[in-house]
Amino acid sequence: MALPDNKADELFIRFADGLRELEIVIGEKARPVVAEVRAEIEQVVARRLSGDVPGALGLIRHAMERLAALGSQLDREEGAMMRAIAARFSEALSANDRGTAKETVGLMRRRAGDPKTDDPADW
Repeated sequence: MALPDNKADELFIRFADGLRELEIVIGEKARPVVAEVRAEIEQVVARRLSGDVPGALGLIRHAMERLAALGSQLDREEGAMMRAIAARFSEALSANDRGTAKETVGLMRRRAGDPKTDDPADW
């Protein structure tokens, strides 16, 4: 997938590409989940580009929940933390609290090893 012009979309694509590492760490059982999450992240970009921001955010929420479940297979405590992050994100979306949602995505990125602290464009 080519990198889009929008900074937020670029972050999602980098995140999706980074998920390949989970297949290496967790092994073969991670492959189907990672493939599904990567496809969802690509759909996030497509939905954003078409103006469906609520649909894009819903896909992000689902992807985070799937990753939390996968993280539980690696480490129970890490999985619990990922579930808490996913729940915080879902609550922020339900309350239309974009600031908290963005903070949560930033936290997720940092937990995934992305050292950048740039603030994505308004999504």
